[in-house]
Amino acid sequence: MKKIILSVVMVFAFGFVNAQDKKMSNGGGQTAEGKWLIEANTGSWATGNTSFSLLSVDGGNTAWSVGLEGGYFVIKDLAIKAGLGYSDDGDGYNPFSYKIGVKYYIVSQFPVGIDFTGTSGSGNNANWIGFQGGYALFIGDNVSIEPAIRYNATLDNNKADNAFQGLIGFVLHF
Repeated sequence: MKKIILSVVMVFAFGFVNAQDKKMSNGGGQTAEGKWLIEANTGSWATGNTSFSLLSVDGGNTAWSVGLEGGYFVIKDLAIKAGLGYSDDGDGYNPFSYKIGVKYYIVSQFPVGIDFTGTSGSGNNANWIGFQGGYALFIGDNVSIEPAIRYNATLDNNKADNAFQGLIGFVLHF
């Protein structure tokens, strides 16, 4: 866990040091009004999963998930987003997940978001309000890597727990 945290801190530090240089070269154009984004996340197996994940444990169980999110910038730095995902826990529970919310890029570099997240499968459903913050490291004119930390607050304690997630997003801006 220390290595993961150290890696995330190093990415943030590297990006922060180079933020002004990148800002001058991209001008924040990737987050301009009328632009689109497609986001694929890798992350932990957790609530309302719209990320790519794979977990294999002793005993032969393999859990996986696949999903994508997309958004449209209604004004500079503010995107309306939606996401879909599908998971398999290896024990027969295969939930479908969905997400709708907003993502705002503070100074076109620090994405923060809030969304409604839900999951439904095998007659079970649960919902959360998600809060997310991170850093956008633009590695090209239309591509960013966005490490983030996310907190999911449950809307029903009888069906689901609150949860933290660590994510690394790969975002295509067009």
